Amino acid sequence: MLLLSSCVLLHRNANLNLPPNPNEQPDRILYDKSMAEIRHGQYTVGRLTLQTLLNTYPDSEYLAKAKLAIADSYYRQGGISGLTQAQAEYSDFITFFPDAAEAPMAQYRAAMSYFRMMNKPDRDLTDAKLAGLEFERFLQKYPHSPLLPKVQARLREVQEVIAEGDFETASFYYDHHIDPAAASRFREIVTRYPNFSKADVACWDLAQTLDRLKKPQEAVPYYDRILSLYPLSPLVPRARARLVELHQPIPQPTKAELARARADATDAFHEGWLGKLGGVLRSSPNLGATRHGPVILGSTSASVVLAKTAAPTSAGGTVVAEPVGASALKTGQASDPGAAKAALKSSPEASHSNQPHVSKSKKRRSLIKRLVKPW
Repeated sequence: MLLLSSCVLLHRNANLNLPPNPNEQPDRILYDKSMAEIRHGQYTVGRLTLQTLLNTYPDSEYLAKAKLAIADSYYRQGGISGLTQAQAEYSDFITFFPDAAEAPMAQYRAAMSYFRMMNKPDRDLTDAKLAGLEFERFLQKYPHSPLLPKVQARLREVQEVIAEGDFETASFYYDHHIDPAAASRFREIVTRYPNFSKADVACWDLAQTLDRLKKPQEAVPYYDRILSLYPLSPLVPRARARLVELHQPIPQPTKAELARARADATDAFHEGWLGKLGGVLRSSPNLGATRHGPVILGSTSASVVLAKTAAPTSAGGTVVAEPVGASALKTGQASDPGAAKAALKSSPEASHSNQPHVSKSKKRRSLIKRLVKPW
C-alpha cells in the first residue's frame, strides 16, 4: 500500500510539474497548469495561477474559461465561505459573459450555491429564499435550456422548505388564537405554494381562522380548494360538511386534479422514527415530502434582498430587537417598542414613577420574572 501511494503521489507531482511545450501559447500553458492543480485539490494554488493569467493576458481567448474555472474551484471546495464566494464569482461571470454557452450552467450553480447552504425549515430561511430567487431567474432567462427539468425540481424543493417554515409560524399563531397573523401567513402559503405537501392542512386552518374571525364567506373558497385541488385529503369530508352548513355548492375535482392527487398519494413520503431521529441530527432539510407539479413563480420578499445589500449601521447606532406581545399581534398593527418607551418617558406620570428609589429586592424579583416568563 505504501508503494502504491508513493507511486500515485509521484505521478501527481509529475503531472503538475511537466515542462511546458515550447510550441504552446503561454496563456494556454497557465490555463492547463491551473486546471491540473484544481483537479488535484490544490484550489488556492490553481486560483492564483488563473488570476495570473487574467492579469497578464487580458485579451486571451481563455479569459471566460479562466473566470468560470475560478468559480468552479470555489464550488468544488464547498463550505460556507467557498459556496458564498462561488455564488459571487458565478454572478460576475454572467455579468461579463451573458451570451456565453456556459452562462446557463453558471446561473444554475449560482442558485445551487445557495441551495447547498440551505437550512432546515425551523431555522433561518434567507439562503432558501435566495436560492429560489436565483432558480426563478434561470427559468426567466433560459426557458429552453436542457437544465430546465433539473431547475424546476430544485425550485420545488426550495419552495417546500420555505412553505414548511411559514407553516410552522402560521401554526403557532393559529394555536395561540392570534388570528390576523395566522390568516396572513396561511393565505400566503396557499397562494404561492399550492404544491406544498401540507397545502390541504393550510387551506383548512386558513378557513377555520376566517370562521373564527366571523368571516365565513371569505372561508368558502378555501374549503372549495380542499375538495377541488386535494380530493384525496383526509380533510375532504369535514370541508364538505362545512360547505353544507354554509349552504354552498359542493365542487367536484377535475380528472386531471384527481390523477395528480393519485400520483402524489402513490409517491407519498412516510418518515419512520429512525428517519425522524436522523432529521434531528441532520443540519440540511429533508426534501422527501416534495410533491410533483407545476412550478409557481413568485417574487421573493424585499427584506430578503435588502438583507444582502443593506448599508451598515453608523458607528454610534445600535439595533435592538424586542419581543412583541400577543395583544399587538392580534390588532394586526406594527409595534415600535422604542417609540413607546420614548413616549412613556416624556409623559408627566412617568417622570414621577421613574425615580431611582426602587429597592434591590424589587429589582431582583423583576429580573427573575423576565428570565422565567418565556418558559
